[in-house]
Parts: sequence; C-alpha cells; structure tokens
Amino acid sequence: MLTFDTKGILLPGVHWLTWQEVYNNFGYNQYRRNLLFGMMIGLNSLKQVGCQEVYIDGSFATQKQLPGDFDICYEDSTMDFDQLEIIDPTILSFENLRAAQKGKYGGEFFPMTAVAAPPDITYFEFFQIDKNTGDPKGIVGLKLATT
Repeated sequence: MLTFDTKGILLPGVHWLTWQEVYNNFGYNQYRRNLLFGMMIGLNSLKQVGCQEVYIDGSFATQKQLPGDFDICYEDSTMDFDQLEIIDPTILSFENLRAAQKGKYGGEFFPMTAVAAPPDITYFEFFQIDKNTGDPKGIVGLKLATT
C-alpha cells in the first residue's frame, strides 16, 4: 500500500508498482482513468523500442482528485530512438512546452538522464524533489514488462 504525507504527496523513495497496481491506486475516478489511457499509449510505444522502466510523477502521483496531467521519465539507455522517431515521434516532441505530448497522451515524457535543472539535475532526480518545498518526495516506478 502506498503511503502519502498530510499534503497527499508520496513519501520519499521509488515505489515500485505493477500496471494493475498503478491503475488501482491512481485510477479511482474517470478523469484519472482517462489520463491512464493516454499514459498507456505512450508506455506501449516506449516498450516497443526497448524501454524497460519508467517513473511516474506530477500531480498524478499524488492524492489530488483532478491532477493537471502526469509526468513520466523513462529509462533511456536501452532504447532505439531511431525506431521511436518512426513509430511515435510525439514522445520526442518538446516544442511549445510539450503541447503535442499533452494533446496526444494527457501528460509528458522525459528521458530520465536528460538534465532537468542546472547544473546537472536529471529528470530522475528532479522528479524526487517537491517543487514547492525542495524536500524529497516519492515517485512511482513501473517495469514495462508488467504492462
């Protein structure tokens, strides 16, 4: 069972779940289930090109009833980016604040090793920092073999 603080934020660490557990824990209303549907489209594309795990963040990974979207950083060392460009180039589109990603999936996808903030904070590290307080927070880990 996932544990949240009094503000509805996951306690620090990576909380590994299966896809069914992600659905059960975060798909508790229609709005969230719609986001999960869009998330699954992107995850299927990542899985097809060799991605083995992702990390889910954003207001989606909280107890917020109507999150703005979801944020995912994906393990990128095993991926075939040339193939991803062919089968789903939207995941690689960062123009206009990732508008194409938000339109297609309802959320955003980032390579986990890319720099999110200066000087060298990767998305994987950035996702584990509360943007309001700077305190550590939790994220959800998902092995794509379970989707």
